[in-house]
Amino acid sequence: VQLQAYGGGLVQAGGSLRLSCAASGLTFSNYAMGWFRQAPGKERDIVAVINWSGETSNYADSVKGRSTISRDNAKNTVYLQMNSLKPEDTAVYYCAVGRRAYGYSTSQNWYDFWGQGTLVTVSS
Repeated sequence: VQLQAYGGGLVQAGGSLRLSCAASGLTFSNYAMGWFRQAPGKERDIVAVINWSGETSNYADSVKGRSTISRDNAKNTVYLQMNSLKPEDTAVYYCAVGRRAYGYSTSQNWYDFWGQGTLVTVSS
């Protein structure tokens, strides 16, 4: 399995970014996907997860109302639209795959990570 996250960059507070994660090596449409982030000096945290069909999603309280996770199963890609960005959103953002086909969990431990993340830097 390979996951390629991209779309990060430097943005001013209040701005927006859309992250993308292209997946290969799996039947993408069968698996939940998630976005996670790790800020400097902190542990990795969940940002948002979405089930295999895209009908169910969950968000961390810190991004709820400002972010939207979505997926395009035809393109094997999951997205994270982030609006009203804050300096505390600065982190490396990773995408991950659920461990079991057609399963779903909001626990970070249930997801597996591959590949490098994409850095988001929000300036004040």
